[in-house]
Amino acid sequence: MNPGAGARHSGEARQSFAFLLLPQFSMLAFSSAVEPLRAANRLSGEALYDWRILTADGRPINSSSRMHLLPDGGLDDVGRPDFLIVVAGLEVQRLREPSVIAALRRLARSGCRLGALSTGSYLLAWAGLLDGFRCTVHWENLDAFREDFPDLEATGELFEVDGARLTCSGGTASMDMVLSLIAETHGRDLAAQVAEQFIHERIRDTHDHQRMSLQGRLGISHPKLLQVVSLMEEHLEEPLARAELARRAGLSTRQLERLFRRYLGRTPTRYYLELRLHRARALLTQTAMSVLNVALACGFVSASHFSKCYREFFHKMPREERQQAEKRAPQPGPLQPESARLPKGG
Repeated sequence: MNPGAGARHSGEARQSFAFLLLPQFSMLAFSSAVEPLRAANRLSGEALYDWRILTADGRPINSSSRMHLLPDGGLDDVGRPDFLIVVAGLEVQRLREPSVIAALRRLARSGCRLGALSTGSYLLAWAGLLDGFRCTVHWENLDAFREDFPDLEATGELFEVDGARLTCSGGTASMDMVLSLIAETHGRDLAAQVAEQFIHERIRDTHDHQRMSLQGRLGISHPKLLQVVSLMEEHLEEPLARAELARRAGLSTRQLERLFRRYLGRTPTRYYLELRLHRARALLTQTAMSVLNVALACGFVSASHFSKCYREFFHKMPREERQQAEKRAPQPGPLQPESARLPKGG
């Protein structure tokens, strides 16, 4: 096997990974990161990598799919790995434990490269360990993450490797990030062989999109309609008037109405409102923003108008949505829920 340009010499010290699993972590994100390491060892015939699975206190933990996993130990047993990767999933915004934050800061000071999969980026951000680094998070959480950490350079990229920090949007993108690390250290030939083992036809780079194309998501191909929907998604906080949307797409307002009714089964106004309400739901369940600030961030002029629209669409008030999200948060354990300390919606 030709390891390719930039490969490390055989016999050089292996790299060590520690994966810190948080309650309701994403099993797909985790397995997509660890399996390429195993395959790289097998295909190279060498112990290029080793890894340990940790939880905050060393106890077994459940994934978001309720799969029970037995770790190798707790954070006290972490030592000083080359990489410490935080793996999270659902409800991470309500989990923050000072001892975990302190451990991450200590590892950063020791020179360990710190990473995060999916919503694990929240832990690094709370610890102040993403300041000055590019970072990313799952697209569903990106708006909320930017609201919570406005000074961070949070991108919508598939993954970000910026010096001593590695963050990934999660899901199968974890495999692409780890494949990029394998290629960086042991050459692209080995990374390609590992990808082929998992029927992963192409190693995506950081600039690949997280989300499916609009055409793929909506199942439509009309270019002007796609242009208008894209404009709507880009202007949720300050919605564009229907006439302005039509003008930018080179349509009359009547043509715009016909396109939306034919392909999406609703008026442009209704479709735009639903986009804004879905964003509002994400902010309510993923941030501590007040109801008023959520309303303003989603283009509503008042909290009362927002609440009325929200109730009509989701059949519950915004406050109820937040309360239900708090009840779904993980129960007290190695990481303590912060819902009792979060500011309530105003």
